[in-house]
Amino acid sequence: MLQKYAKDLKKEFAGYNAKGLLSDVMAGLTVAAVALPLALAFGVSSGASAASGLLTAIVAGAIIALLGGAFYQISGPTGAMAAILTSVVAQYGLNGVFQATFLAGVLLVIAGLFKLGRLTAFIPMPVITGFTSGIAVIIALGQVDNFFGVTSIEGSAIQKVGGYFTHGFDPNWTTVAIGIFVVLFMVFFPKKWNSVVPASLVAIILTTAASMVLKLPVNTVGEIPSSLMLPQRLDLLSLDLNTLSGLLAPAISIAALGMVESLLCGASASRMTGVKLDNDRELLAQGIGNILTPLFGGIPATAAIARTSVAVKSGARTRLTGVFHALFLLISMLVLGPVMGQIPLCALAGVLMVTAWRMNEWKTIRYIFSKKFKGAILKFLVTMAATILFDLTVAILLGIVVSLVLLAVRQSELQVNYEDVLPHRLAAPDALLAHRAENARVVYITGSILFSNTQMIEEIGQQVNGFSSVIFSMRGVSYMDISGAQAFLDLLRQVQNRQAQVFLCGVSPSVRQMMDRSGITQQAGEKAFYWSVEQALTQDEPTPAPYLQTAAKN
Repeated sequence: MLQKYAKDLKKEFAGYNAKGLLSDVMAGLTVAAVALPLALAFGVSSGASAASGLLTAIVAGAIIALLGGAFYQISGPTGAMAAILTSVVAQYGLNGVFQATFLAGVLLVIAGLFKLGRLTAFIPMPVITGFTSGIAVIIALGQVDNFFGVTSIEGSAIQKVGGYFTHGFDPNWTTVAIGIFVVLFMVFFPKKWNSVVPASLVAIILTTAASMVLKLPVNTVGEIPSSLMLPQRLDLLSLDLNTLSGLLAPAISIAALGMVESLLCGASASRMTGVKLDNDRELLAQGIGNILTPLFGGIPATAAIARTSVAVKSGARTRLTGVFHALFLLISMLVLGPVMGQIPLCALAGVLMVTAWRMNEWKTIRYIFSKKFKGAILKFLVTMAATILFDLTVAILLGIVVSLVLLAVRQSELQVNYEDVLPHRLAAPDALLAHRAENARVVYITGSILFSNTQMIEEIGQQVNGFSSVIFSMRGVSYMDISGAQAFLDLLRQVQNRQAQVFLCGVSPSVRQMMDRSGITQQAGEKAFYWSVEQALTQDEPTPAPYLQTAAKN
């Protein structure tokens, strides 16, 4: 892995010059402008602080960029991670978040070392879309307090909303006005201007200036420290096995989300750049970043699709873009800290409301609903509901379980069709072998022969009773399990006991392997296997299938 990393670095920086450096600096500056309001907002929405979010973008952004699986990955706090952290903060406090982040980092390092980067490929698209929409709902619900200037009970986003019905709801209309202004400003901000300066940054600058000048009665971000080491941070000496074991579940959720978000971000960016992400090295980088970030007082970080796409579109050439982005955020913290402390929380809430809306993969959602893909709709709704009601780990597991059940149901659909051989209707009746073609029936089987459809295999015996030749066309059979093989073996014995000839045509290599292992080949005989039905009706001896000929040559 180290050798490949060195090789990738050499390729990445080949021909690097002052022009490339300037391109990385400008891309880093652009990404920092996008990341600044989001880092502050996600820090607040996580239940930690704006300072924690900003510091996470600085520390994790630089470390992960240097060690990551490709040059384009930009990491930091994200909305999805913030949605998970609210419940962790409510249950374990901020110190629990630090410890869970540290443990999640260790899990990500282990995942990288064991090359588990391909696991996300087994998560269906509707499941990913569902948990993204569920997280968007959690983010939006979690910002109701700041957006309306109210205070609710502690707990998850759902519990907070439920608290409004029992404890009352009395909005601060000044706060509401600022939040609505930010939302409308971001929605109607011209796209061509947004490519130069982010609408969220402009909205926060305007509302902060108005709040400071007019001395508006709204809650603000609070003190932004001028040091990379926050007063409240992870103390390694405080770690103990009992505490870590209790935090294992949230740590798994954090690690799972970090893996999914980072690798999906890399997959998206690789399509934009043509540069493939090294999944396992990315997991290692994410793990190391999340191990070190809580030591400074930061929260979990993942690669962010929004910031990564901005980096690519802004002309990023190397991983130094991520380092420069972190450097510019650090300068902003040191120079503009007092001003950032005056940012109204309702303005950040407005930014997050719009972000939550835009997080939804609306194109995909419209597609699966408009085309009425019932299975995809079910997976989407189950995962979204589970994300809102439970947590990410449960949501993804439920989504995958539903997907597997639906897949098993579909795989169990076996089609069996029958056709009698009528020599006079064939193109070349003279070429037919009379002793096979007369009183012969072809059985066309399509689908996988599994434990769940063995009854259909058993019923074939009744449909071919009385025929002297039974030809099984199995080109459409892609898989056969042991239960299906046993049922098919019993069928062959039943047919052969009636003194009928049996022929097996178009058997795929994987199905043939199962037949060899299960005794079907021995029962039918090698001469029963033909490449096609036509061959079985016209040739005394079978010609080896094309794939068998290729194997023999090799």
